[in-house]
Amino acid sequence: MATTLAPVLSDHWDADRSWTLATYEDHGGYRGLRRALGMPAADVVTAVKDSGLRGRGGAGFPTGMKWGFLPAPDGGPRYLVVNADESEPGTCKDIPLMMASPQHLIEGVIITSFAIGCHHAFIYVRGEVVHVYRRLLRAVEEAYAAGYLGKNILGSGYDLEVTVHAGAGAYICGEETALLDSLEGLRGQPRLKPPFPAVAGLYARPTVVNNVESIASVPGILVGGADWFKQMGTERSTGHGLFSLSGHVTRPGQYEAPLGITLRELLEMAGGIREGHELKFWTPGGSSTPLFTAEHLDVPLDYESVGAAGSMLGTRALQIFDETTSVVRAVTRWTEFYKHESCGKCTPCREGTFWLAQILQRLERGQGTTEDIDLLLDLCDNILGRAFCALGDGATSPVTSAIQYFREEFEAGTHTPADVLFPPERSSLFDYTPRRSPAALAGVHA
Repeated sequence: MATTLAPVLSDHWDADRSWTLATYEDHGGYRGLRRALGMPAADVVTAVKDSGLRGRGGAGFPTGMKWGFLPAPDGGPRYLVVNADESEPGTCKDIPLMMASPQHLIEGVIITSFAIGCHHAFIYVRGEVVHVYRRLLRAVEEAYAAGYLGKNILGSGYDLEVTVHAGAGAYICGEETALLDSLEGLRGQPRLKPPFPAVAGLYARPTVVNNVESIASVPGILVGGADWFKQMGTERSTGHGLFSLSGHVTRPGQYEAPLGITLRELLEMAGGIREGHELKFWTPGGSSTPLFTAEHLDVPLDYESVGAAGSMLGTRALQIFDETTSVVRAVTRWTEFYKHESCGKCTPCREGTFWLAQILQRLERGQGTTEDIDLLLDLCDNILGRAFCALGDGATSPVTSAIQYFREEFEAGTHTPADVLFPPERSSLFDYTPRRSPAALAGVHA
């Protein structure tokens, strides 16, 4: 069992001006790139495969294997696209990483591009996070000035251009093929697969799409070696990862630890649940993963163990909720998000998320019917596995798992509003001011 943190990506986040190239170099930055440029590209791919690094964006697919899916070079371009469109409720690891140490990502981009034979890489950033976009632009500018990007990088003969692109703000563009369409200037909607991006991706050329944390983890593997990386984590879920604790926890934040650590251990380091309260439910991998409860405190947070327990490790967004929280209200808010962010391309997701939200809102108001709970489950069954992409499947996860563990709260929604059962001011982390009707406000100002 892991009992300590493993600061690798977050090692110098507390350093003065940690986001600058000078600070990154002072802490050993770009050693991995220098080592990679002295190796055959195929050996770099092998090193990442041997490390066991799995995609840190949620799917957990082996990163080196994904690179290996590219077809043999045919003389045309091939691309690396970094998915930095982090936007799921509760997921907040890539944005802090890019803010505190963008050069980690830039170095990873260069090494990965060299390994797969790419000469033009793209970083697709969520448009709303303008501060991150500007910081990445400055980091790329510094890397060009230092000779890490552009022509003949470090005298190796290898050339690479990097483009930082800001999306227009759509959760669906976190899906890799919708991201590619958006990057091409089209409406962001998922593509039919096959062909997969490795064969026909950006501009119909072979393309690798990886998450920010996946790419940022590559330099450490080149410096420390595959065996160093495999010493952390578990046998099948190797290495370190950023665990984002938010909600009713004493010290929320980013905790970088080996995969396989438990929530109980993380909570001990984070000061536990806020004083005077106890854990009610939590998300192991973001709002699109099935909920866990206090009985899952000792589940190792690795891909296999979380999956065996009935959920997904996902993005390791650990949203913590204590006993003051209405699970009906929480699930309703998440479902409203998925309804709003559905691209509308397929009927199960477009129509299903709309009706899920309608029914949940009734239950939250205490105006539900005895048939509503079974209707929710029936709707989820008609969405799961039938939607065009994973958004629809993810939207069903909090609903079905919440009913599994807290059915009595949904049954209470047939007669009592959630605000009565769980007053919002008790669960709020900040000063709570309830919304007042226009009539009430008119009375105040009369």
